[in-house]
Amino acid sequence: MMRDQQLIDLFLEMLLTERAASLNTIDSYSRDLLQFIESVPRLSNNTFQYALRNDLKKYLILLNKNNFAASTASRKLSCLRQIFKFLYAEGIRNDNPALGLESPTIGRALPKILSEKQVSKLLDAAEARAKETLHLFDLRLLALIELLYATGLRVSELVSLPRASFRSAEPYIYIRGKGDKERLVPLSVRSQRAVEGYLNVMVSAKDAKGNEKYSQKQKKWLFPSTGKLGHLTRHRFAQLLKGLGVKVGIMSSCLSPHVLRHAFATHLLSNGADLRAVQKMLGHVDISTTQIYTHVLEERLKSLVQNKHPLVK
Repeated sequence: MMRDQQLIDLFLEMLLTERAASLNTIDSYSRDLLQFIESVPRLSNNTFQYALRNDLKKYLILLNKNNFAASTASRKLSCLRQIFKFLYAEGIRNDNPALGLESPTIGRALPKILSEKQVSKLLDAAEARAKETLHLFDLRLLALIELLYATGLRVSELVSLPRASFRSAEPYIYIRGKGDKERLVPLSVRSQRAVEGYLNVMVSAKDAKGNEKYSQKQKKWLFPSTGKLGHLTRHRFAQLLKGLGVKVGIMSSCLSPHVLRHAFATHLLSNGADLRAVQKMLGHVDISTTQIYTHVLEERLKSLVQNKHPLVK
């Protein structure tokens, strides 16, 4: 008989090898599965072997009582569906207790966005700071923001860009995204200039003792760091971005790397870009995922009519 952790490890190994799941997905699934185990203490290390349909129902009720968002509960249920389907397919269980369970109802949540004016203020502030100090970290922040707004990259893709993905003579960048899929994303002149300015300082950066700041191994990343990952973390970039936002009057709760990704897509569509082109640049497999930005534009137009049209008042 296999214990819970063994079954989780088998499942996660399958996701890595057969589905090319990202490390972020693996971490998220691992946490969700361990949380489910804690909700069924009577099965003591045999949860996935003997859990019943009723155990899953009670777990969903518990999530609701603890005020988890419907989207979060739905994601956790999806994770359970997948592991029980895997265990059934592997012959470890002779049934699938998650089969037919209904997901919590999720309303369509429109993404937070910034106006073009707000993004301009953010970029102008980052550029002014970088020009004033010529400090490596200020030049890096400018390059990060310019790249993110120019390409709409996922933050995990942005901070882990290999150095080789950027080539000064080429107006695009190579991305290896979700599912290990590659895509080319065009760059703006501003973003190219910002990255080049940052790289000119980064490659010769020195530490307090006068030694090279980054090792050759760390320099394989476009945005290297002395931390254990070897590159800048998502969390640190989000902190720096929010700090800059506060300085230009954007509340930290309204700003994140993902919000800038939303701004990239929404602003492109509002200026006449083709939906399919935006889908490819964002790395969306399904165009329905990209269509959420058309709904954002519709809501903004409705709001404009309600607040500005003279006959409404």
